[in-house]
Amino acid sequence: MELFAEFVWQDGKRQQLRVSCEAPGGAAPYQGLLVGLAKMRQKVDELLSPMIQREMQDQIAAAAEEALDGDGDDDDDDAEDENSIDNRANSDEPSAKRPEPPS
Repeated sequence: MELFAEFVWQDGKRQQLRVSCEAPGGAAPYQGLLVGLAKMRQKVDELLSPMIQREMQDQIAAAAEEALDGDGDDDDDDAEDENSIDNRANSDEPSAKRPEPPS
């Protein structure tokens, strides 16, 4: 028994992977299939690992760049918060109260 996989990359390039699924001496046929699947997974990991690492590095670089670009925007928000009436600390002036209606 044999497992076969074919990857077709975005540029049209094809890459084939083949793995033998020989059952180790007298083992059940499914055992050979399990061994073959483990081998295929390892080969797929080896094939895709460089691309996954490159993609992760690109994401980290993009996040770092975004963090650096977004730094100045928070200063404007802080200034607006300080001037907001709702966020002011206690004032020395008495609080406004409604006059009580005459009884």
